[in-house]
Amino acid sequence: MRDDAGRVQDMLEAIAKVERYAALGRARFEADELIHAFIAHQLMTLGECASRLSPELCEANPDVVWNRVIGTRNVLVHDYFRADPDIVWRAVEQDLPPLR
Repeated sequence: MRDDAGRVQDMLEAIAKVERYAALGRARFEADELIHAFIAHQLMTLGECASRLSPELCEANPDVVWNRVIGTRNVLVHDYFRADPDIVWRAVEQDLPPLR
C-alpha cells in the first residue's frame, strides 16, 4: 500500500505529463482527442491520489483546493462522455499550479 510520499510522487509525475502536453496550448488540446484523453486520464490519477492522502498532509497544504481536485476526478470518471473540455482545461490552469 502506498503512503503519502508515494502518492505525492505519483501526483508530481502526472502533473509533469499534463504540463508537457498542455504546453502545446488550448487549441491543440481541443483539436486532438488523444491529448484531451491523455490529460483527462492524468487528472483522474491526480484526483485518485489526492483522495487517498492523509488528512494531515491535506491540512498542511491549504493552498490546494483538494475537494476540487478530487471533484474533477469524479466528474471525469463518472460522467466522462459528458465531461466539458472547459472543466479539464480549468483544472490544468487552476488546480495544477498549487499542486507543484
